[in-house]
Amino acid sequence: MPASEELPSTLARSPQHAQAIWSKAHDSAVESYGEGERAHRTAFAALKHEYEKVGDHWEKKAESGPSDAKAAGGVDSPAGTEEGVNANAPKAHLQDLAKRLKITGRSSMTKAELVDAIKKENARRTRAAAG
Repeated sequence: MPASEELPSTLARSPQHAQAIWSKAHDSAVESYGEGERAHRTAFAALKHEYEKVGDHWEKKAESGPSDAKAAGGVDSPAGTEEGVNANAPKAHLQDLAKRLKITGRSSMTKAELVDAIKKENARRTRAAAG
């Protein structure tokens, strides 16, 4: 199935460029690996080099590159994904993002705690938008 028919809801609420990156990577992955989860994971990996998840949509990152240890390590990396949160961003960026998302207690959080709090808030907002 073409990517345009499988576009995740978070991407439907995101810029056209983000949609194009995901769709192109997805369609290429389907040609290589077939339909399914691997094609979706490949498309999201490509997207996360340029975009980060903010609430229920994706926004362009200030600098392109891997967003977490999983993306930096590649397919064989044992590291987990940070679900679209740009964990490689400076702590100040994560604090600003947490402020935009109205996450309480952010000023005393470590960088890892900020990443976890943003992941949880992103998931909450995505569920609410889908609902």
